[in-house]
Amino acid sequence: MPSYRSLFRTPEFTPLFLGAGAQTAAQTVGGLALGTLVYRATGSPLLSAVSMFGPSLAQVLGATFLLSGADRLPPRTALSAIALTFAAGTAVQALPGLPTGALFTVVLLLGLVAALGGGVRWGLLNEILAKDRYLPGRSLFNMMNGLMQITGYATGGALLTALSPRTCLLLSAALYLTAALVVRLGLTARPPRAAGRPSPAATWRTNALLWSARPRRLTYLGLWLPNGLVVGCESLYVSYAPGAAGTLFACGALGMFAGDVTVGRLLPPAVRARLATPLLLLLATPYLLFFTHPPLPVAAVCVTVASAGFGAGLVQQERLMALTPDELAGHALGLDSAGRLTLQGVSASLAGAVAQLTTAAWAMTAMAAASVSVTVSLATAGRRSPAAAEPARSSR
Repeated sequence: MPSYRSLFRTPEFTPLFLGAGAQTAAQTVGGLALGTLVYRATGSPLLSAVSMFGPSLAQVLGATFLLSGADRLPPRTALSAIALTFAAGTAVQALPGLPTGALFTVVLLLGLVAALGGGVRWGLLNEILAKDRYLPGRSLFNMMNGLMQITGYATGGALLTALSPRTCLLLSAALYLTAALVVRLGLTARPPRAAGRPSPAATWRTNALLWSARPRRLTYLGLWLPNGLVVGCESLYVSYAPGAAGTLFACGALGMFAGDVTVGRLLPPAVRARLATPLLLLLATPYLLFFTHPPLPVAAVCVTVASAGFGAGLVQQERLMALTPDELAGHALGLDSAGRLTLQGVSASLAGAVAQLTTAAWAMTAMAAASVSVTVSLATAGRRSPAAAEPARSSR
């Protein structure tokens, strides 16, 4: 397996990596600040969860109307424009006196833009790296994402004790500007991977094509549903432990980092391919204990262990790329990202609603139980599925 160090010698990998790191840091600091701002103003677990994960709800619209741009737009221009849009939107959220309705409108508009960003970034990574380097490259991105979340949530939690949430949102906007600058100066002006103009019709055709094979459908559902339901648990950290949400988020990021290192670097391919279901079960099972409302140290350990299960995504993405032709890679990865984030937003809203009726602890247990049930059902369906799918034929 290629070393992580060798990836940084690949042209354009480093600026793409650093730009994504700055953007992840901006998302963590800004998300925690926004969730805290809304919770302090409303006292509502539902509104707090939706404010942090609401952009994910708009991903379904982006996947429906915009995703063909993932392969039909120049990557450097698209990525820098997306980062600038997030910088502007985050700065607007920091405006004093902004009505709650306007704030959530901005949240959903940013989610719509984010749907395109995942497809552009992962499609470009698939283009930059050779086939045998994509999984270690994606693993390294996931590890960076975990480290940035640990740093971002820990730093964000500390900043919120000294600064207002609105000031933290402005710091997040500055990080988005940094990401835009790194991408603009560090990447070369590559042409689009596919010809034609982005359009809703092209998006619908390719979505239907990717969805047409049963093995790909099951892979997408495995990427979206168990993961999303557990993120519903995470969306309740602020209402579960208002003074220590940053600690729980940082522990989750630490566990995710450990899982990605293990799956992406330490396990041989033959072993890795069999671990998707066990890892998804690990992702949810520790949250089944939360109905007892464990003290913070125990909760932190549960969150850390559970989050190692996010490494299942690497196994599933590797399978998705094996089932997808190269010319559809950006769109296929973008559909994965948009679908996964959409289900995360839906699950965050559902978890918040359950917490409104019960408690955050009971809602987290309920979401974990649903994730376990879905994982077992998909594993059973997968055993009845053909071992491989015929490659999709491009409609372009």
